[in-house]
Amino acid sequence: MNATTDLRIERTFDAPRARVFEAWSNPEVLRRWWGAGPDWTSPAVEVDLRPGGAYRLSMQDPAADAVYTVGGEFIEVTPPERLVYTWAWETPGSPTDGLTTTVSVEFVEAGDKRTTVLLTHTGFADATQRDLHGEGWGACLTNLATREFAS
Repeated sequence: MNATTDLRIERTFDAPRARVFEAWSNPEVLRRWWGAGPDWTSPAVEVDLRPGGAYRLSMQDPAADAVYTVGGEFIEVTPPERLVYTWAWETPGSPTDGLTTTVSVEFVEAGDKRTTVLLTHTGFADATQRDLHGEGWGACLTNLATREFAS
């Protein structure tokens, strides 16, 4: 891991591991929370959940009326423990335009029907790209907590 350019986020959710894994892998559930802002929506979500399978996620910013789409391929699918996939923005002009990075998501039982998500996003060219993605991931994880697992 490169501490200068790799992103690592840890967040704990009030939900069993299988349910949190489903939130990351089921298109209907992903559609409800995937977005980099509290009022963002997900107009397109496609998931072929198997090693070598493709995914494509779109998020819409209502303020800018802009849609941002990312896609890639699953490298590892180990329900309900781990997902690893490539990440490449399709939207021209994105901060990592033309660059493919890698996302690893681990789902760790945290006791009392709680799950800790350990997200690692690697392969950024610089800290600016890492930080922009950190903001986006942070907002997505907040949406997951408030839209799916709010008490």
